[in-house]
Amino acid sequence: MSKNEIKVLSAGAVKRGVSQIAAEFERTTGTRVTVDFATGPEVRKRVAAGEAADVIVVPPAIMDEFEKLGKIAADSRAIVGRSRMGVVIHSGAPTPDLGDTAAFKKLLLGATAVIYNQASSGLYAAKLMEKLGLAQALGARIIVVETGAGVMEYVAEHPAAAVGLAQISEVMVQIDKGLPIRLAGPLPAEIQNETSYDAAATVSSAAHDAACGLARALTSPEAKKVFAATGIS
Repeated sequence: MSKNEIKVLSAGAVKRGVSQIAAEFERTTGTRVTVDFATGPEVRKRVAAGEAADVIVVPPAIMDEFEKLGKIAADSRAIVGRSRMGVVIHSGAPTPDLGDTAAFKKLLLGATAVIYNQASSGLYAAKLMEKLGLAQALGARIIVVETGAGVMEYVAEHPAAAVGLAQISEVMVQIDKGLPIRLAGPLPAEIQNETSYDAAATVSSAAHDAACGLARALTSPEAKKVFAATGIS
């Protein structure tokens, strides 16, 4: 990247907020910003393989790894926000009861398919299925796809009682795109999972000042308002 151009490599769950803030940063500073979104594990893999980026947005555990490897400027690191998990159904499906864990289990046991991804939310969903004794009961009805978008696409294509588990922020992105899905609601409080996201500039950035400036913009009080409107608290 040149000093007038910076690249962001970001987890997909914060896509709407990151895109808006990056566009505003580009408008106000004149620095061109490109943003590439992937799952957290994919970002980890790409950075570890040496892919260049100026700003990284990932869950704290992955950012901890990057910091230990000396890939990020530690003083530029700050929290972007947190995303909760929700239940996704087809737009034509009846609204289910999600009042408690028992109701949630009943919904999943009656589903034709339960879909989650291979990213942070999917790892939690897999553990939750085991914890609730649903993994064996559901068996082949559990469908694991690569990305959050893939979860919503599967639900959209299978209207007959398919249920997706995904980050609420990712659900909202796909609803904006016009997919025939809707958010049935968040997971019940007693089994809810929050995933945090941090932003930081990389030490290898050729545009260090601009990268640090964008990292600050992504974690500023003003950014919190932008992210809140996209499902990130």
